Amino acid sequence: MSEKTITESLAAARIVPVVVIDNPDHAVPLGRALLAGGLDVIEVTYRTAGAQAALTALKELPELVVGAGTVVRPEQVDSAVAAGAQFLVSPGLSAAVVERAQAVGVPILPGVATPSDIMAALALGLDIVKLFPAATLGGPSAIKAFSAPFPGLRFVPTGGISAATVGDYLALPSVIAAGGSWMVERSLIEAEDWAEITRRTAEAVELAGQTPATTGA
Repeated sequence: MSEKTITESLAAARIVPVVVIDNPDHAVPLGRALLAGGLDVIEVTYRTAGAQAALTALKELPELVVGAGTVVRPEQVDSAVAAGAQFLVSPGLSAAVVERAQAVGVPILPGVATPSDIMAALALGLDIVKLFPAATLGGPSAIKAFSAPFPGLRFVPTGGISAATVGDYLALPSVIAAGGSWMVERSLIEAEDWAEITRRTAEAVELAGQTPATTGA
């Protein structure tokens, strides 16, 4: 998928479920639960033994836009993309990781936490970044502060965002989507409580719909 297509998918979904999958057998039922709740985007954190197999399993659901998160080394770019990741997410900014993703033609959202991080991202030709950990850094107020000196930058904040606060992020013009895990808690996945995940996902979609989109792809 092109960067434009991924951006449009994120902007349409407005919420990105950030999931930790230990058992690859849970990947497809989880994906189906998200789709049933109205979300067609997922970020699989690339930090468990089952993550790569989970990415591969999710190819069974072509209607789902699949990303790999917690990509911190260039070699992980290659393995995640080979497994089926259509976009990549990093907790921080590594030029080597970004450049590898650009070399293989896969969109990447690196994490930023400071103005220096943002300047480095801009130097790499990026205009969309992940603010992480968003809540710890000041939440919506931090995004407003960063948007002033970097008016063309768009954010996908992640970290500490809940159903109670996601609307505050989505109301900001520079935020195209927000990442969260409250609808896909690890305990729910391990318990195979797909019905509850679908319920929470539908609730999240409704919350996002109550906050008018103020930015485009």
